[in-house]
Amino acid sequence: MSGFDSIDPCTGEVIWQGEAGDVGSAVARARAAGKGWAMAPLAERVAIVQAFKVVVTERAEAFARLIATETGKPFWETKTEVASVAAKVDISIAAQAERAGSRSSEIGGIRQALRHKPHGVLAVLGPYNFPAHLPNGHIVPALLAGNTIVFKPSELTPAVADFMADCWAAAGLPGGVLEIVHGGGETGRALAAADIDGLLFTGSAGVGAALARQFAETPGKILALEMGGNNPLIVWDVAPEALDAAAVLIVQSAYLSAGQRCTCARRLIVRDGTQGPLLDRVSGLIDRLIVGAPFDAPAPFMGPVIANHAADGLIAGAAALVASGAHAIRPLLRPRDDRPFLTPALYDVTGAAGLPDSEMFGPLLQMVRVADWDAAIAAANATRFGLAAGLIGGDAALYDRFWAASRAGVVNWNRPTNGAASNAPFGGIGLSGNHRPSAYYAADYAAWPVASLEADAPEGSITTGLRA
Repeated sequence: MSGFDSIDPCTGEVIWQGEAGDVGSAVARARAAGKGWAMAPLAERVAIVQAFKVVVTERAEAFARLIATETGKPFWETKTEVASVAAKVDISIAAQAERAGSRSSEIGGIRQALRHKPHGVLAVLGPYNFPAHLPNGHIVPALLAGNTIVFKPSELTPAVADFMADCWAAAGLPGGVLEIVHGGGETGRALAAADIDGLLFTGSAGVGAALARQFAETPGKILALEMGGNNPLIVWDVAPEALDAAAVLIVQSAYLSAGQRCTCARRLIVRDGTQGPLLDRVSGLIDRLIVGAPFDAPAPFMGPVIANHAADGLIAGAAALVASGAHAIRPLLRPRDDRPFLTPALYDVTGAAGLPDSEMFGPLLQMVRVADWDAAIAAANATRFGLAAGLIGGDAALYDRFWAASRAGVVNWNRPTNGAASNAPFGGIGLSGNHRPSAYYAADYAAWPVASLEADAPEGSITTGLRA
């Protein structure tokens, strides 16, 4: 990929044009800037990061409009993404102090000290679904720790990356500390193989697994993988008066961002024979959801998926479900063949043969009917992924059982699966991550700890084992 375009998924119009970047030059510039940035006082780095927050806040309207145009997400949603970019600053400063700060104690004239050092040059590979918020979740903690960054955004959202880089420049970030290198998969592979000290990744399980294999021979380099999920949502023992609320939570879990959140519910698990009233409400809500362009009036609940090829894959995936024996309660439809708008879909896959354990990254929810609670837990855990899981209904005792049995890094009760707090760790197990959660815990992988025993003057003695 030498030259490439970024396309507005709603209109097909070109909104950005550019060339694939030179990985070697970008890494060299980041390496050259590294010593000065690492040696800068923490207060200086904090001040620049805080200035970035100010710039983002001042440019929030334009920032959100650009994200909406490049991704197709509703404008109301991209405004919340920009707010999250700004909010990440204070959260990261607090996490840096708590999890990667310096501290010491003294016993008998000997100091025991703990300090942290930056890794050096860190590569960041960002996704398209939250093209500002998710890479920013790596970049801010890494910069606070004293690392320099080479950021390769998704080739589907390069304009957002350039806008964010301009915000950093306006905040006074020195040249070379944050380098942007555009390109596709080959550029990402080149960056992973370059002279870097670690890589921070958000994206698909397939790419993450390839990176893990690539880094297997370089254990000295940090690798933080934040990947997708085949996330279960169990609905159990919901009181009749709470069915409307349960339906809302299901719809939010499955269809926010057109299903393009790694924490979206992919599998709805219900007790067989009780699902009728719930499905009536869920289906009614699905029929009312507005699918449209970011700036439409009335505002849409969700926009298109990111691109035509993504829509093609989802349509093929839905057809494969039906071929396996699934029943469409609400089929996945594509109103326009030339654009990636899709309708929210719900399929009953109970008894279907050979269901794939994969992340169908779009507005497609699969329902499984089970006989009892043990079967519900077994169905929830029948996945190689382990990012998010949710329970709607039940009481505190049932939730305790659910929490204990769940294999996921984000476990919610009576809340959407895609609700997560930025002041908490975020990550999963299995194909969802490599035990390096991001969000508040990003400070852990952005620096490495150094433990020291220190005294102001040499002092030592050997009391055993010496000849007279």
